[in-house]
Amino acid sequence: MSRARGSWGFAGPLKANEVGLLLAIVLVVVLTGLLDANHNYWNDPWTSGKDIARQTAFLGIFSLGAAVVIISGGIDLSSGSMIAFSGTVCATMMVLLAPEEMKNAEPLGLTVITLAILATLVVGFLVGSLHAWLITVVGLPPFVATLATLVGLRSLGRAICENVTQQVFGGKSTQIQIYDRQFRTLATEVWIPVVIFVVLAAAIWLLLGRTVTGRHIYAQGGNEQAARLSGIRTERVKWLAYCIGSLTATVAGVLYIGDQSVADPQTLGRGYELNAIAAAVVGGCSLQGGVGTVPGTLLGALFLRTVIDGVAKIIKTGADVYEGLIVGIVVVIAVAFSQFRQAVGGGREAFPGALGVVALVTLALLAGVLATLLAGRGVGAAAGTTALVLLVAWKFWEAARRPG
Repeated sequence: MSRARGSWGFAGPLKANEVGLLLAIVLVVVLTGLLDANHNYWNDPWTSGKDIARQTAFLGIFSLGAAVVIISGGIDLSSGSMIAFSGTVCATMMVLLAPEEMKNAEPLGLTVITLAILATLVVGFLVGSLHAWLITVVGLPPFVATLATLVGLRSLGRAICENVTQQVFGGKSTQIQIYDRQFRTLATEVWIPVVIFVVLAAAIWLLLGRTVTGRHIYAQGGNEQAARLSGIRTERVKWLAYCIGSLTATVAGVLYIGDQSVADPQTLGRGYELNAIAAAVVGGCSLQGGVGTVPGTLLGALFLRTVIDGVAKIIKTGADVYEGLIVGIVVVIAVAFSQFRQAVGGGREAFPGALGVVALVTLALLAGVLATLLAGRGVGAAAGTTALVLLVAWKFWEAARRPG
């Protein structure tokens, strides 16, 4: 527990994986600058930097909540749907509080905006409490409890959106347009999301690294039974963790509808739960619980957004097609790297027996297919061959290290 706690200090030395992430971010930026035909990073670094900072803030806000849940030994699959649902709740509250202004695209006023955001935050707290109740009282596994809300919240958001627009505007719609410039400034002004992100990161760092409750979160994630036997009220710890997860997703939902000027529960935040988990895991959080750092999560979010932005600048048209694939690969590599380090240290092989041979061929084919899709047949064949050679060499190296 003391090891985990000490790793949260911003002033202390970075951990090995955090230094690796910094180097990886620099490498991605350099490669993007070289491979981008328009050389956006070199020709207009300020604009590119602002865009990455804003998008990193959006991702980082709800990734912080995902990290807290993972450190506590849980998992939250609902953050993407929570973003869509909270954005819909915020928009519908503005419709109910100022129907004529919303209908005629007129300014809403600070009071309406504030009340809508506060009501949305209350809803986020209630959803987090529901997750904690399902897990601690009903006894559902976190995966099942949050999977239910992953599916249900998006559908509920759409039903609310259609019902409110039917009652207020006289026509059913699955979207609510937002025209208020003051509200949209929350997301479109680059430094506001960044400041919110930094403030939340500092608050969570203080909670986890400088309070007894933070130590309890780490202890529960490390060994829940031992934490309970030592007198820690694990139910309350889980309640806090899942409320933080839902509230950070709620904040992100409000920012996203301001950025996109529309609340669309069908598409908003779809798949973002994987992005949040990816940022946390890449940043050093263990899915087994009890391990994680705020700096690591910050760097994980920055790395993920830098990679996605780099692919968009290199591929240009249709880059969004590969976003989910990229996030999935990054997650697998991050977790596999950690597991491989343990495997090598314990003398286990990464590619044992017949299963290892099949895995070698599959990974080589995957590398070739990806390279073909992104760069053409010649590059794809070369990439696949290179991957196969390297993986086979790895297998022989493991076999040579085997005792006897």
